Amino acid sequence: MFTEFIFSGRLAVIFFIIISLDILGYEAFAQVFDLRCVGQSNPGGIDRQALSFSWKLKCAKNGCSQLAYQILVASSKEKLNRMESDVWNSGKRVSNQSIWIKYEGKELVSSQIYHWKVVVWPDRGQESMESEVANFSTGLLSPGDWTASWIGLDSAFSWDSPTRFHSRLSARYFRKTFTIKREIKRATLYVVGLGLYELYVNGAKVGDQVLAPTVSDYSKRVYYNTYDLTGHLAHKNNTIGIVLGNGRFFSLRPGEVGEWKEEIPTITNFGFPKLLFQLHIEYKNGSAETVISDNTWKVTADGPIRSNNEYDGETYDARKEMPNWHSPDFDDSAWLPVSMTSPPDGKVCWQPNPNMQIMQELKPIAIQQLKKIFVIDMGQNMAGWVSINTEGKAREGDTITLRFAERLNEDGRLYMANLRHAEVTDRYVVNGGSKNKIWEPSFVYHGFRYVSVEGVDSLQASDITGKVIYDDMETTGSFTSSHPLLNQIHKNARWGISGNYKGMPVDCPQRDERMGWLGDRSINSFGESFIFDNYLLYVKWLDDIKDSQLESGSIPDVAPSYWWRFFSDNMTWPSTYLFVSDMIYRQFGDQEIIRRHYPAMKKWMLYMQRYLSDEHLLTKDSYGDWCMPPESLELIHSKDSTRKTPGEFIASAYFYHCLKMMEEFAVLSNQEQDQLEYRTMADNVLVAINKKYLNESRVYYANNTTTANLLALAFELAPVEARDSIMKNIVTVIKSKYDNHLSTGLIGNQWLMRGLSNNGFDDLAFAIASNTTYPSWGYMIKNGATTFWELWNGNTANPAMNSGNHVMLLGDLLLWYYENLAGIKSIEPGFKKIEMKPSIGSLIYVSASHRSPYGVIESNWTKSKYKFHWTIVIPANSSAIVYIPSSSKNKIEENMKPLDGNKRIKFIENKKGYFVFEVQSGEYHFVVGE
Repeated sequence: MFTEFIFSGRLAVIFFIIISLDILGYEAFAQVFDLRCVGQSNPGGIDRQALSFSWKLKCAKNGCSQLAYQILVASSKEKLNRMESDVWNSGKRVSNQSIWIKYEGKELVSSQIYHWKVVVWPDRGQESMESEVANFSTGLLSPGDWTASWIGLDSAFSWDSPTRFHSRLSARYFRKTFTIKREIKRATLYVVGLGLYELYVNGAKVGDQVLAPTVSDYSKRVYYNTYDLTGHLAHKNNTIGIVLGNGRFFSLRPGEVGEWKEEIPTITNFGFPKLLFQLHIEYKNGSAETVISDNTWKVTADGPIRSNNEYDGETYDARKEMPNWHSPDFDDSAWLPVSMTSPPDGKVCWQPNPNMQIMQELKPIAIQQLKKIFVIDMGQNMAGWVSINTEGKAREGDTITLRFAERLNEDGRLYMANLRHAEVTDRYVVNGGSKNKIWEPSFVYHGFRYVSVEGVDSLQASDITGKVIYDDMETTGSFTSSHPLLNQIHKNARWGISGNYKGMPVDCPQRDERMGWLGDRSINSFGESFIFDNYLLYVKWLDDIKDSQLESGSIPDVAPSYWWRFFSDNMTWPSTYLFVSDMIYRQFGDQEIIRRHYPAMKKWMLYMQRYLSDEHLLTKDSYGDWCMPPESLELIHSKDSTRKTPGEFIASAYFYHCLKMMEEFAVLSNQEQDQLEYRTMADNVLVAINKKYLNESRVYYANNTTTANLLALAFELAPVEARDSIMKNIVTVIKSKYDNHLSTGLIGNQWLMRGLSNNGFDDLAFAIASNTTYPSWGYMIKNGATTFWELWNGNTANPAMNSGNHVMLLGDLLLWYYENLAGIKSIEPGFKKIEMKPSIGSLIYVSASHRSPYGVIESNWTKSKYKFHWTIVIPANSSAIVYIPSSSKNKIEENMKPLDGNKRIKFIENKKGYFVFEVQSGEYHFVVGE
């Protein structure tokens, strides 16, 4: 069965197919992930190295792997069905590689559909098997392909207030009518709507995307989306309707670059909203035409969306509705002619990540009336908006006001103090004659659990629906265990992560910030990748980081760099550029991402060398171990110097670790000379760190904080002979000084849980994870959290910094869940080879899964007093190193049979309470008896 999907928001429209065959099946997909940008400063077409192919094998038998493959690409499905490949024939290649196969065929042409399939030779004696035909399409690959002009309205109107701190600017409504007189073969739209847009054709909304296109630094690049409009156009008059919202393009806070008001940064203003539209229509008789944005379009700003500001909310006046404004019969004589506007500074590029969607809907769990205010509890801290049924709720001209918050005050009203200057208020002005009784905003989102509604006579829970919004991506991981608190922590993490995916990974979705802080996502991104297929989001964010880099090499703490103040040149936050690149390589197997970003990463590392002292230590640090638990519940930051890890040590340790990463990246990028230079510099930094910060007599680092010692072990700063003693110091400090609680902040958290378990202290890691007293993740949940707080004491600290939906304090907790508790770890890029080594501890069972590039990996174990049961699934064309806890090899059975004679299971060694085996793909049922 062949199914097509056009993903709005990427130049190369990607199609997926799933084929089931009797013996061997393939899940095949082609992915274009690195097209060149289109613009005068970057002319030319597609780089053939940017296109790659991947597929998954689905085998009925265990031990299935690939011996060879052949990829065929053709200009038509008919040719490919005849095994004719006029675009590319890879030939038979003896290789077990099934992901990231580079395209090496002819130059590709703009706006074309290409068809492909793969032939695979298994290594178990079966005959070759071939997939059915899949396809992909290209977008506009060179500047000359664009004939459209930028249009808009470069002015405000009397009802707007664009220069206020809480800026107000109404939405722009565009329309264009044209006639089609021939039968359509194919109609493809390329559109850029800045800052945000909604698309209508002949009165119907096109696509299920919201808040499109994805955000960017519009001075560097703007993204276009692609739609198949073939089934939307009629053999008669047709009308295109587009609404433009402000998004991040028109400033949320007006001001000049670098201006600072009341300690709040202004955000770069890129101009008034504008539109670029190009529709290619191919007819069945072989002719073609193009409909473009030009001076024939009409526009008005006097529509129902009177204001839309991501921080402050949306105002909708239903009395201003224009029924059927996006249909051919509408009279637009009162509308204005469009202005021909200047293009944005950024190049027009394909959008590499899908747009946001409404991913889930929630109904309220409670509603309470406080005099004339209704307070609604959605039961979950979420990011998105609500729809409200306005029918019969108010009178003509009345305003229904909705406000959003994460918590309630003691009197039951909304707690707004932690939202700072964000007004987070939607307003709906009632039109008694409106046919649209269900209303929701178009160009804003909120972070909230609670909603207050004013201006209505009555309200039922059935009148409200919560719309959960985040980037369109698959959930790829699951985890449950015998411990309810651990399960709730995982649930809170999933909600927090998804709520902060907004075209970039933001720090929070509720207050007047919502920025892509780099420091929040270094190791966190690894854990996130177990739950969500976040590959495309992070590929795109790496481009944001690269775009934000200054010519000097400096990388900001926030990307896209809407705040120009945050070039603090610290080590830990910008190093996320390297960590996320490494995550994509290791978790998804994409080596090309390292090569793409290697020059910019090298440039940053060269820049940071200016902060090296004569003793080879890095002296620049801005944040320390950010948000470590303070000694008092009222503090944001600790005042106890014994709790604080020295900034120079953190910076130097991270510089050393980045040098080691760059040494590996240099190998992957074929930069052998760089490899030697990184190694030499790393050796010098290592000597300097140990000389100044290793206390040889008492065997700890810096001032013996948990974070300092964790970094010494995680980054292999410590001499081998000292590591056991350092680990004992970590355990002693956690037990004696912190009563089995964590004492780490954003930095230490990234290495804490794995640091304990990987060094034999599973029980202590479990104790920390299962705590419910301050400071702990369980303390947040005990106090009502359904996501994660910005602070360990977010319920008591100063409202200036106590977001209820942050993910930065997760650290390596999710990695610990999947890699340690479940025992699912990638040890060859993309999970080509998996290490399966569960940390049993005091749990009774764990059940987890992760869909890797090769297929689904499962780990389900249960222990009783006398037996240990473990079922694992290894996807086809991969293998695993399996650690089975047992005191004797003879006590282990697989599928109720002894291991001896099983050709798919190869014994390797007996290691610290585990018997280690290498196993091929398939499903295994291990039992360890007494």
